[in-house]
Formats: sequence, structure tokens, C-alpha cells
Amino acid sequence: MKFRKHVEKTNVQDYHPEARRWPKDLPRCFTDPHTITLLIEFSPANLDPRIGTDAQSERIDELLFDSLVRKDEHFNLKPWVAQSWEIRDPLTYVFHLRKGIRFHDGRALGARDVKWSIDSMIDGTVVSSKTATTSYQHIANIEAPDDQTVIFHMREPDSGLPWNLSDGAMGIVPYGSDKGFNLHLVGSGPFKLVKNEQDNEVIIVRNDDYWAAQPKVERVRFAVVPDSMTRALELRKGSADVEINALTVDMVRSLRGDRNLVVEEAPGTSVQYLGFNLRDPALSDIRVRQAIAYAIDVHPIIEYLWRGTVRPVASVIPPVHWAYDSNLRPYQRDVQKSRELLQQAGYSAEAGKCLHLVMKISTTEEASRLLAMILQQQLHDAGIDLEIRTFEFATFYADVVKGAYQMYTLRWVGGANQDPEIFEYILDSKSFAPRRANRSYYSNPQVDAWIEQARVELDQQKRKQIYAKIQQQVLRDLPSLNLWSLDNVVVHTERVKNVHPDPAGNYDFLRDAEIAE
Repeated sequence: MKFRKHVEKTNVQDYHPEARRWPKDLPRCFTDPHTITLLIEFSPANLDPRIGTDAQSERIDELLFDSLVRKDEHFNLKPWVAQSWEIRDPLTYVFHLRKGIRFHDGRALGARDVKWSIDSMIDGTVVSSKTATTSYQHIANIEAPDDQTVIFHMREPDSGLPWNLSDGAMGIVPYGSDKGFNLHLVGSGPFKLVKNEQDNEVIIVRNDDYWAAQPKVERVRFAVVPDSMTRALELRKGSADVEINALTVDMVRSLRGDRNLVVEEAPGTSVQYLGFNLRDPALSDIRVRQAIAYAIDVHPIIEYLWRGTVRPVASVIPPVHWAYDSNLRPYQRDVQKSRELLQQAGYSAEAGKCLHLVMKISTTEEASRLLAMILQQQLHDAGIDLEIRTFEFATFYADVVKGAYQMYTLRWVGGANQDPEIFEYILDSKSFAPRRANRSYYSNPQVDAWIEQARVELDQQKRKQIYAKIQQQVLRDLPSLNLWSLDNVVVHTERVKNVHPDPAGNYDFLRDAEIAE
């Protein structure tokens, strides 16, 4: 979740922030015929799945540890370590575990391991986990009556519990794993950890005794390369094999011409949005927010700034998600309608009362600065004067969290919007920042009621209907304007085959990827 004065015109076609060129005939490097090298921007913070919540930790953890259930490409849940589960009543979930699953050290995985994995987060005596305070807040206690049965007793109904027991949300660790577990990790996943060297590399090897389908590749090396230009060079030289979402769109465009490289694209879940402060006198008026939405045209931005690697969206939930309402339609640019709404709200350039707004952005991303410049011009066409102020990221984000802004742009990443519970997190009137992420200070009693209704509703089809109402209402109210979802873009060498990007943007494709003969 990361992110000059007035500019009259911006020709995005002429701007190439990464237009530097590298040699065309770099020598191909020798590569290990049994190893795939994947480039990452930074090291995982902590590979204990109960603690590490940064993107690299979660993505690598999914290869080292198993979860009770797993998500499919539409984020429906399917059996995994739990071969089945049942809801005896709204306060009782019973999971039945598969037999024959073992940890990497040979120990059998059973119910007490699952219980320990969650309990050690909830009680805080072994590890400190902020995730547990929200994801597992409705659990009263966990029971393990036998090796293959885990029973969750709830304080109150929580339809999101199975989601919080899925891949990316949890990993099963052996019973008794303590604070030092990160130094001697033992999982039950398709790969085993053999090396984790900070700011250098993480190496994992295939688990030949894995209970499910075994990976085809023997070894994966995650090489830490912070600089994007260096990552592109490593791919061109052949000293690395894969990167995912770690290059600029212009770099990807240039690499498409390399006969030794392949570019794979698939719809992703990260969503760029424009945030509004509803406590601001001007932006508290829904007509002003809708006027901004009608003044914006995302299509040239998608074509020229993002080179077609993003897609318009009307909801924070990604279109591939089961809970997405396919009847939603993004706002289309209508400058005349925008001007009419502004006039109704009391703003008119002709009458000498022009709407002046300030948008804060982070200096971290060049794309954010370019986006701001384009929005500045588009809003100007509708009679809105948009001033852009840039800040170092920590300052920018602190201002957003404490509500010291009128408008800003950020992105939902890392799985935050893959669970419909995000509606409670960002829309409920009990979730105002800094407690949670309702940074727009949006309050609609009907939306609050629907959020609560969805939380206690256990039938997925009924939940989908409730979530559709929430998405339709929020699209009208516009506490924020969702602009586009970003594709997952994987660049890999020709020697790596069977690469299929996952909607979540994780490293799951490594379960099936293989090295050509």
C-alpha cells in the first residue's frame, strides 16, 4: 500500500523514465541446469509464517509451509491439509486433516501442530503477531480432540475464518516452535529452506517426500537485486531466469524484443486508487467527488503510461474474485457532466469560484508523479485546479494515516484486497484511521449494516449478494475512486517452461515450472 505546480500539458508518449539502453549482445552466462534463479527486490523480513507479513516473506513461505485450505484462481477455497471441513453451527468449525503429511524433518503433521500454529499467535507468548489481533479475533479457543481433527470455537460468527486459514494467511509450524524458529525453519511444503542470507539470497530445494504433487525443478534461488536496471541486465545476460512485477513497463517493453526472453501476462489483484478526505469541506460533497470521477479518463493513462498492463476497475475487489459484482461500470469521462455537478455544488470558473484541491503523492514512484500530472490536466479541463505536493514516502504515508490531506493516490497490494473482509477494514465507520484503514472517514450506516450481515452470513452465494450491494453503494458514494488493477507480468528466460502467473502475484508458479532439457 505505497505512494509541481500547475502543468498545462503532458505528452506521456514522449516520456520514458527508464529509456536507458543496455548492450544488445551481452554474453549469455553459465547457469546451473537444476536451478531457477528468481530476482527479488529485497530480502524477506522473517520466514516464520506467524510473523513475516511483508510480500517476500509471505510469497516464499507459501512454498515452505502448508495451510489448512488453499485458494483457487477465483479465490474460492479448496481442501488442502484439511481434506474437508464442516460448520456444525455458526460458532463451531470442524476441520478434518489428511493422514500421511510430514514435516521436512520427518515428524507427522497433526491437529496439535495446527492448534499450536494459531494459539502461539493469539496468546502472544511465543510470537508477536499483529495479524492475530484482527484475523483471529473472533476465536474463543481451539480444540484438537485427536490427531486428525481441529475444532475452532468462536465467540461470534465469522465467515472469514476459513480464508484466514488459507495460503498466504497462515502456515502450519511444528508443535512447540518457539521464538527462534526463524533460525531453523521446518515446514511441510513442496520446498525446503537451505539458506537465507540477508540482502543476498534465499535458496530452497525440492521436497522429494511432499505429500501432494512434487515440484519439477530441483532448486530455486531467490537473488536479492534492489536495482531494477540491474535486474533487467541479469535477465538479458542469462545469469537470472525469472522476475515478476519487478521491472518498469518500459523495461518490459524493451525486453520483449530479446529472443532469449519470454513475457507472460495475466490479470492481477493489486488496485490503484484515488483517496478522498470526506472531512474536507469541499470533498464532503458527493457531487464534487463524482465530478472528479467524471473528469478523469483512465484509458490514455493505461495505454501510454502503463503500456496496457493495467485494466479499469470499479471495485477494490479484483474482477477475477468470486465476490466481484460484474454489473459494476467504471465512471466514463464526461467533462460536461463534471462541470454541471461542480456548478450544483457551488463551484464555477465563470462565476469566479474555482475549486482548488491539493493532492499529495510520494516521491518513491515515478509513475505516481506522472499520474498526478495527467490528472492535473484532466481536472483542469473540467474547471478544477489541482495542486501537486510531493513528499518522501514516510512523511507522505504518515499524513495519509492521520488525515492530513485532501487527495492522495496509493495501491492495494500484497493480498489486502483478496478477501471481502477488506470492506470492513476500509469502509466501516468503526475502522477510521489510524485504528484501521478507513482513511477517507467514510460513514454510511447502511454499508455498516451490510458489512456486519456479510460477516455472520456463512452461505457464500448470499454473501456475494450482500457484497454486490456494498460495491454498488460505494461506487455511488465514492469515498475513493478505484482506477485500475495491475496485471502480473513475468519475464523469464527461454530455458524455463510452464510458467503460469497466479492472480495473487505470488510464486506459486514455481510448483509447476521446469527447466527445458
